Amino acid sequence: MIAIRKYAASTAAVVSVALLARLIYLFLFFHGQPPHTARYLIGEETGSIAAAIAAGHGFSTPLYTPSGPTAWVTPIFPYLLAAVFKVFGTYTFHASMAIRSLNILFSALTCYPIILIGRRLFGNAAGLAAGWIWAFLPMAIYFPVAWVWEMSLAALTLTIALWMTYVIEDREDAPAWTVYGFLWGFAALVSAAVLSVFPGCFLFALYRRKQRGGDWLRLGSFAALAFAVTVSPWIIRNQIVFHGKVLFRSNFGLELWLGNNPQVPDTWAWWLHPLDSPKEHEEFFRIGEIAYMHAKEQAAVQFIKTHPADVLRFQFHRFMETWTGNSDSFADIWSTHKPLLRAQLLLNYTLTIFAFLGLLFAHRKGPRLSLPLLNVVVVFPIVYYLCHTTARYRHPIDPVLAILSAYAVAHCARAIPRWAKSEPLKKRTVPATAD
Repeated sequence: MIAIRKYAASTAAVVSVALLARLIYLFLFFHGQPPHTARYLIGEETGSIAAAIAAGHGFSTPLYTPSGPTAWVTPIFPYLLAAVFKVFGTYTFHASMAIRSLNILFSALTCYPIILIGRRLFGNAAGLAAGWIWAFLPMAIYFPVAWVWEMSLAALTLTIALWMTYVIEDREDAPAWTVYGFLWGFAALVSAAVLSVFPGCFLFALYRRKQRGGDWLRLGSFAALAFAVTVSPWIIRNQIVFHGKVLFRSNFGLELWLGNNPQVPDTWAWWLHPLDSPKEHEEFFRIGEIAYMHAKEQAAVQFIKTHPADVLRFQFHRFMETWTGNSDSFADIWSTHKPLLRAQLLLNYTLTIFAFLGLLFAHRKGPRLSLPLLNVVVVFPIVYYLCHTTARYRHPIDPVLAILSAYAVAHCARAIPRWAKSEPLKKRTVPATAD
């Protein structure tokens, strides 16, 4: 029994169970799927770009039909998927299994930095609890299997970068700070959304290093240079190929327009995406990617200027969807028989509430130490409030929510016994009087 408890308290146990849970879901996911000879269209835009790379056409073709160079997504995951296609065949069953298995591995390995951050900030119990929450978190089991996208790898790299933000303050050597900058650059090439939280985390690391003394400016310069060197090939490629009109990604105009146009009901008009709308698909190929994105951005900005009340309503709905994972009308959920959806909604609310409680407790414990966590929770979703959102867009920061939720639970677990054992107020005694 002691050996079992000791193993259950180990990081290896958490990672192993997380991996097993995701592999079981992978088996259930493919149970009853079409025969292995079927063509598996996986990854949508990412898959299409990866197929073009595997075929020798370069980083291009986001909408299945050849359309020339693209910057629709950042390069790391499409090249990874392209390598899988080269080995297992493009859009084959084995390729689908392989890339989903890699996503599962990324998701399971995320337990490591989650536990490390939790232990460093809140103690061993909170760190271990955070790892177990991630191991069984339904979204963390579902997304690596169901979506061939970069979310699982983004969650892993962002969490490692966040962990390094806390530990780099103890290092005075240039190689460590160089690795720190490289890691953030790599994470940004996995998901451009990571760029939003890099400045805050980087400044925090510099501030903490400055407090400890030493040549913090030189060390920070190494990190900044490593970051710039890591992302510069992608930026230079885009600047050359698109004549200075694209820096990191090209599709911001489309995403902004999908969430801000006259046809949006509550959050976004997904059916207007070029993959779903023949009209938009034709327009994309008629004028080209860059001109199309620019036109959509102009249309979205015009709508935002002329319909401020609608835009605020959309942003409120997107805020709620980000933190509850629900895109349907709340009235519809409770007026119909959807027990699984209700359970999902309850779970998402619970995670969010405990995460915000954990952030509050963390702020009280150490306001400065909680700043990187606050930076991630507040800044990362902003672009999705402006454009449109789904639960998978938030997934890269779900490890942070798991850490904060675990700390909230651990904090309450420690506080309740202290409260229960506290002595009650002594009754006021009345001195006896002589007869």
